[in-house]
Amino acid sequence: MSLALILMLLFFVAICAMGAAIGPAMIASGILYLLISGQDMGLTAEMILNGFFTAFVLLAVPLFIFAANVMNAGTISDRLLDFSLAMVGRFRGGLAHVNIFTSLIFSGMSGSAIADAAGVGKVLIGMMRREGRYPPGFAAAITGASATIGPIIPPSIPMVLYALVSDQSVGALFLGGVGPGLLMTVALMLMVWAIAWRRGFPTEGLIPWRDYPRIILRGIPPLLMPGILLGGIYGGVFTPTEAAAVAALYALILAGLVYRVLGLRKLFDILVDTIRASSVIALIIAGAFLFNYIVATEQIPNAIAAWLSEFDLSPTVFLLMVSVMFLGFGCFLDATTMMLVLVPIILPSMKALGIDLVHFGVVVVVNMMIGLITPPYGVLLFVINSLTGIELRAMIREIWAFIAVLLAALLLMILVPDIVLWLPRTLGY
Repeated sequence: MSLALILMLLFFVAICAMGAAIGPAMIASGILYLLISGQDMGLTAEMILNGFFTAFVLLAVPLFIFAANVMNAGTISDRLLDFSLAMVGRFRGGLAHVNIFTSLIFSGMSGSAIADAAGVGKVLIGMMRREGRYPPGFAAAITGASATIGPIIPPSIPMVLYALVSDQSVGALFLGGVGPGLLMTVALMLMVWAIAWRRGFPTEGLIPWRDYPRIILRGIPPLLMPGILLGGIYGGVFTPTEAAAVAALYALILAGLVYRVLGLRKLFDILVDTIRASSVIALIIAGAFLFNYIVATEQIPNAIAAWLSEFDLSPTVFLLMVSVMFLGFGCFLDATTMMLVLVPIILPSMKALGIDLVHFGVVVVVNMMIGLITPPYGVLLFVINSLTGIELRAMIREIWAFIAVLLAALLLMILVPDIVLWLPRTLGY
């Protein structure tokens, strides 16, 4: 490790500790490295820009963010809530099950855990807290835990970013997320069932059978989005990037023309929110490209691969070790930063051990989603706290049971790769 790299890392930690955003901090510390090491900044900038210009898959990120914002702005999320209530509301702890089931459905439209928690999640917390039916901490915890399903079921923004750094098929990654997403859903619902019986949580009122056709018909248009996206991608009609544009257009048509709940003012606000969120991610991507250039210059991946080869680890043991590492980093670091900076360092070792990179990609995304609800950093916990005012202490007290079942599901994905790989292989990836 060179002196320039050590000074860069120290500078990066220092400016982050002073409250700087991750993206600008990465860019500033990267520039410091180039100055100290005497490298040509113009040539480095040209190489990074060339990487941007060829990364067409990045266009999918703002489009999926826009689609999620439109879905949250209209009555679409309300229709999904009614559908979920009809499906699982009759179980004990009904609204908690509805919370999970709605996240499962909404995940097929947004690709973002934060969009899930901030949209339908906020509404569900209000419903669960009404008349003191559920403790605030429990309502917030199950909302955060269920929101982690969002980026696992396709479409998925983190999987798009993983495809960028690993050169893997976005379609294969999307398919690989279906099994794990369903497994996480079942695990969370089993935990809710156990807690609901132990703590005497209520069921919801039974919906008359005559109302089911109306509820299902109301839910069909938004429920068609995942089918249109996946069918179009795997049928060869459009690429994943084009699928993101189709998702944005479909959401716009539903909210603006079909349901007529999207005026010009609301559309302007959605565009502004989308630009802000996309700009934050773009800065992190720019910083990550610079960091990855520096990591390659320092030959860090080769050094790590050589070090690991001395231990003669099996692929499964290595994958377990990497998962523990990512879970640890997930308590403190942003998921996008880990995906764009840490994953490229590990990828050469994964290839050397013969680990399937689609399997690894899905496992990494699940790791990062669990990190979003893991104290002390837990971004989703802070998002829910800012939206609802529920104390972090109350959320943290309730979240551990859900983290435990999600970790059990993650372990199963690692030990049984077919949970991830069966569907991609079946469909020819």
